[in-house]
Amino acid sequence: MSNRHLARTIALQTLFAWDFNGRKDDDIERLIVDNFANFAPNFDDGGFVKDLVIGVRDQIEAIDKYIIKYATEWPLDQITTVDRNILRLGIYELLYTAVPPRVAINEAIEVAKSFGGDASGKFINGVLGALYNDDPEVQKRDNKEEVEAAKKEEAEKEGAEKEAAVAEK
Repeated sequence: MSNRHLARTIALQTLFAWDFNGRKDDDIERLIVDNFANFAPNFDDGGFVKDLVIGVRDQIEAIDKYIIKYATEWPLDQITTVDRNILRLGIYELLYTAVPPRVAINEAIEVAKSFGGDASGKFINGVLGALYNDDPEVQKRDNKEEVEAAKKEEAEKEGAEKEAAVAEK
């Protein structure tokens, strides 16, 4: 499992617990710390999990509007807590980060296959794919040069994370 994939799973676990327990903002930092302690005690993600979780929290109203718009058959409160938070992570990465759109979508689908139900991967793909197809700004980021630059940046970050992990040992 790549470092970024592991970080996304920790972010999902944090968002799930936060959402499940009434979205108490004062708990979110503690949840991040607890999830690292429980699931990856020696993992240094360079702040990636915190950036994702805090980013989703800060943009939740806008993100939830996208879920409502693109998951037309499902009221927000009827989407499982896992799928709802995978969508939030995916939409956050699609709209508010430099992660290449296809990477954001594929990562969300993989997390859904691991943590969601039998149809979660298809559901997540459908919602995020509809958003992607409807948003020319997101599609522009799939420009080959931009994708290559983002991949290079992602690889450099992962390399730095690995070096930091080796240095800690």
